[in-house]
Amino acid sequence: MTAETVKFQRKELELKALLEITQAINENKSESVLLNIYKFTTLVHLNIKSLVLYVANQDGFESRVAHGVKEKIPELIPYKDVEDNKEMGKLSLVMPKEYSFSELDFYIPVYHKDKMLAILLLKRKGGELDMDYTQALTNILVVALENKRFARKQLEQERLKKEIEIASNVQRMLFPASLPETDRLKAKVTYVPHSTVGGDYYDFVKKSEDEVFFCIADVSGKGMPAALLMSNFQAALRTLLRSSSDLEMIVHQLNYTIFENTKGERFITFFLGYYNYKTQELTYVNAGHNPPLLCWEGESRSEQLEAGTTILGAFEELPFLTVGKRENLKGFTLHLYTDGLTETFNDEDEEYGDERFGEYVRENLCMDPVLFHEQFFDHLQNFSNGKNRQDDITLMSLRFK
Repeated sequence: MTAETVKFQRKELELKALLEITQAINENKSESVLLNIYKFTTLVHLNIKSLVLYVANQDGFESRVAHGVKEKIPELIPYKDVEDNKEMGKLSLVMPKEYSFSELDFYIPVYHKDKMLAILLLKRKGGELDMDYTQALTNILVVALENKRFARKQLEQERLKKEIEIASNVQRMLFPASLPETDRLKAKVTYVPHSTVGGDYYDFVKKSEDEVFFCIADVSGKGMPAALLMSNFQAALRTLLRSSSDLEMIVHQLNYTIFENTKGERFITFFLGYYNYKTQELTYVNAGHNPPLLCWEGESRSEQLEAGTTILGAFEELPFLTVGKRENLKGFTLHLYTDGLTETFNDEDEEYGDERFGEYVRENLCMDPVLFHEQFFDHLQNFSNGKNRQDDITLMSLRFK
């Protein structure tokens, strides 16, 4: 057999290998199929006895193809342990002593621009091996794998975007469509989400002409899980409010429902209040939430409403529960808020805090809720000097006359 015939046969095999891998790529075969075809074609059609192909991922170079190697080789080589000296044609790999590539005698780096995408380590059977062709074939495979990874990432981003959109719509549907603005009651809510989907929740339910419920809550977590838990929580709360005004029973039942759904892995801080115009009595339960501020209009003073229990969902049975009560309330204002408000920071990393908010309320007792919100959020903005928020902010103000 002449040298020309041998050369022709080798080129024919190389072309066959190229056709097989490109056809698999065009048919959008899976990564595992592409890797198996590459392994088969390089070992059968090229002059290669054993090989290891490392492909770049987020942590380093991961072993994706390995054949004919008896020594122990690492599954992952971190980026910091790889140095390719292009000028000298020398690859430096830092590895623990138990690993070795001594039986492999060639390496072929695969680059895209200045980024190394893969490293092929191999041993020839004997005879010639077209390194440029082998590098080109490996490059075709690695670029196809990179494109698949990029496509997966895009699909994941689209999925997350859709999930956030759905969760955001779910959350918007949970908030009351309107708030009262009558001679007897004026309400104002300012809700500033930290991201598209927050964990804050507020509600207002008019049970009769003389009875109103109002609440505020902060669900642990963000995104779809928080939105679903919040949806479940609202459904349970509204069902209970329709059938009873017993705050103790309602809160115990809500805690049981959350614990059953999350097995103690998620929790909700919650404040529930109930006011009866006829009896002029306010009852409430604070379940581990920031204490709302009650402003007594006639007495020009304010106080925190702390009586209640611990966070909901952490225990199967609440360890204690006290229903708070305030009587002879004719004209008063309530400010309910979430911790994103008091955990606002300024340029010196000082927290706004409950104390500052309490002082601001004392200086602005029983204002019209709309005016209070306008002035307070200007005040909060001045404090933070536009520094990025760390959490959702919700403030609900109710003025009873």
